[in-house]
Amino acid sequence: MSAPNKSYDPVEVEALKPEEIDRARDAALAAIAAAGDLEALREVKAAHAGDRSPLALANREIGALPPHAKADAGRRVGQARGAVSQALKKRQEELEAERDERVLVEEAVDVTLPYDRLPAGARHPLTTLSERIEDVFVAMGYEVAEGPEAEAEWYNFDALNIAPDHPARTMQDTFFVQGAEGSADGEAGVVLRTHTSPVQIRSLLTRDLPVYVICPGRVYRTDELDATHTPVFSQVELLAVDEGLTMADLRGTIDHMVRALFGEGLGTRMRPSYFPFTEPSAEVDMVCFVCRGASVGDSGRPCRTCSSEGWIELGGCGMVNPRVLTACGVDPERYSGFAFGFGIERMLMFRHNVEDMRDMVEGDVRFTRPFGMEI
Repeated sequence: MSAPNKSYDPVEVEALKPEEIDRARDAALAAIAAAGDLEALREVKAAHAGDRSPLALANREIGALPPHAKADAGRRVGQARGAVSQALKKRQEELEAERDERVLVEEAVDVTLPYDRLPAGARHPLTTLSERIEDVFVAMGYEVAEGPEAEAEWYNFDALNIAPDHPARTMQDTFFVQGAEGSADGEAGVVLRTHTSPVQIRSLLTRDLPVYVICPGRVYRTDELDATHTPVFSQVELLAVDEGLTMADLRGTIDHMVRALFGEGLGTRMRPSYFPFTEPSAEVDMVCFVCRGASVGDSGRPCRTCSSEGWIELGGCGMVNPRVLTACGVDPERYSGFAFGFGIERMLMFRHNVEDMRDMVEGDVRFTRPFGMEI
């Protein structure tokens, strides 16, 4: 039997030629050296050392060689793949070191800085002042009453003796949510309440007499936002209905509130006015708590708070109109009542010399933070 013919070569594999292997190795080493970051290196690794790379495909072709040629081809391919693997490892270590150095610089943390760098927040001063007003009257025996902000026209206007042709009921002053007074279909309107007086009506309808309530809350009017007006603002109203109440009780209640909120020794005055839901009605002024009236007639000591007039206007008040009592089923021959309403934004402007009402609604923490976390 004759020996095997070791010189027989059944096929010549192009990918296993020495020059092709060297070309694939050199291309891989050049791509590795050119990789600028770890992401680029991962792409190079997939292209030149992955399962579909030229060297991997060449390695698969070794089986097509005659037995005597496999060892030499395997050695050449193995050396090339080893060189690529070593180059990948070295370049990865270099890029990881560069990344770590960059992170240390870019993400450096000064451990000597204060750890509590997030500033403390603050409650909005309108909330604080509203709750302080509530506390004043709760201490006097009043209850805090609340109601919906979207209110039926009857509660917001009719029950308060505001006639259908009153200017306040037009679209120029009121946000109508549904329907409108005098609409073609006769549907009763729903409005965003223009004052917190509807809460007084609801209190008279649902509570047993006597009634002593304080009604704080947000109200809505079609005003433009400027330094002294806002379409959404806060109001606090008071209602007291009992037997034998007079204007003297109203005056004493207002004087107590002024002293509690602005300090002792501040007087008040009432000027005749008109409101549909009170009769008689009055505008309430208080002595300027800054100059206490000393700036009047003294050009050398002007007062920005009261414009050197000596008085500051607070709001409206009066005895509850008998028509309002009748609308709520209360006998006006037996019971009487008084009410007043003040804007909380206006009171905040007085107490803290806030000159622009827009500061209260824009949500800038630089405005609220100086008032602190008072609770």
